[in-house]
Amino acid sequence: MKKLLEKIKNWEAWPFALIYAPISLWWGWYMLRSGAVWFFTPSNPKLTFGGMEGEPKREMYDLLPKHLYPTTINILPTHTNDELIDAVNQAGIIYPFVVKPEIGGQGILFRKIDTEKELLHYHSLMKFEYIVQDMILYKMEVSVFHIRHPKEQKGIVTGFLHKIPLNVIGDGNATLEELILAHPKADKFATDMLVKHVTYLKNIIAVKEKYVLSYAANHNRGALFVDLKNEIDDKLVSIFDTLSIEINDFFYGRYDIMCNSVEDLKDGKNYLILEYNGCGAEPNHFYDTGYTLRGAHKEILKHWKYLYEISKYNREQGTKPWGFWKGYKLMKDTRKMFAEMRILDGEIG
Repeated sequence: MKKLLEKIKNWEAWPFALIYAPISLWWGWYMLRSGAVWFFTPSNPKLTFGGMEGEPKREMYDLLPKHLYPTTINILPTHTNDELIDAVNQAGIIYPFVVKPEIGGQGILFRKIDTEKELLHYHSLMKFEYIVQDMILYKMEVSVFHIRHPKEQKGIVTGFLHKIPLNVIGDGNATLEELILAHPKADKFATDMLVKHVTYLKNIIAVKEKYVLSYAANHNRGALFVDLKNEIDDKLVSIFDTLSIEINDFFYGRYDIMCNSVEDLKDGKNYLILEYNGCGAEPNHFYDTGYTLRGAHKEILKHWKYLYEISKYNREQGTKPWGFWKGYKLMKDTRKMFAEMRILDGEIG
C-alpha cells in the first residue's frame, strides 16, 4: 500500500496520457475555435505536421547551418555491411558515435556505438532508416525551449535545463547490477537496464567512476533535469532569436544542445545542436524541478496558448492546417511504427 501511495503521489512518473488528461478539454477548445483538428500544423511551416510527430530529422538538419550540428549521415536498413562501413568512413565519423532513428523520439533505439561489431549488430536488426552521428564530448547537455511570434524579431525562452543522463557512481565494492538495483529510479528502469547492460552486471565499478546507463538524456529514460531558469537572460534569448530567424519559419519548439558551459552558449561558441523539436516538444522543464501537477498543467496550458496564437497568425498569412485525413494517416502510420520500434528497442539490447 505504501509503494502504491508513493506512485500515486509521484505524478512525474505517471503515463503521459494520464498527466495530460485533466487539461485535454483546452486542446479540444483550440480545435473548435480554429475549425481544424490539426490547428497546430502551421506553427512551423517547414516541418512535417509542424513538428508534432512523424517529422524526419533530415528536415531539421537541412534547415540548420552545417557548422551548428554534428556530422550526420543517413543509413537505410537495405545498405550492405560494406556500404554502411564505407559511408561512416567517408563521413569521417569515428568511434564512439551515436545512432538513432530518422523518425523517432523518447530515446527509442538511441544507442552509443563503441565498436564495428556493435554497429553491425544494430544494423542487422534495424528495420528503419537511421542516422549515424558524431558523439559530441562537450561537458554538458542542455535543453532550451524557445518561442517567437512570427511578427516579432524577439522571442522568449520559457525553459532552460541541464540534462544529466541516467548513470550510477561506483564505490569500489558494489557490482553494476547492485548499483542499478539501488538506484532511486530502479523501480522504473532496472528491468530495462539489466537487460541492456547484461554483459557488465558482475563488474565492480571503481570508486567515483561514473557508469552511464543511457546516453539518451530523456525524462522517460531516467535522465535528471536541473533547472537553469536563473540563467535565462537577454544574451541567451538573443542566441535563439538569431537561430529562429536564420532557420526561417521555426517559431515554436525545443533545442537539445551540447555545450562546454552556459557561459559559452550565451557567447555563441563551443556548442552544437543535437536536434530540435517542433510543436510536439514538451515543455519538459517542469520535470525534476519542483513543480506540482497543478503548476505543470499551468505551464503546459501557457505553451498551448502560444502554439495556438502562432498557428493562427501563420494561417492568416496563408499557411493552411493539414486536412483531417492527411493528418490522421500520418499519426496512424507513425504510431504503428513507434510500436514496432519499442519492440525492436528491447530486441537490440
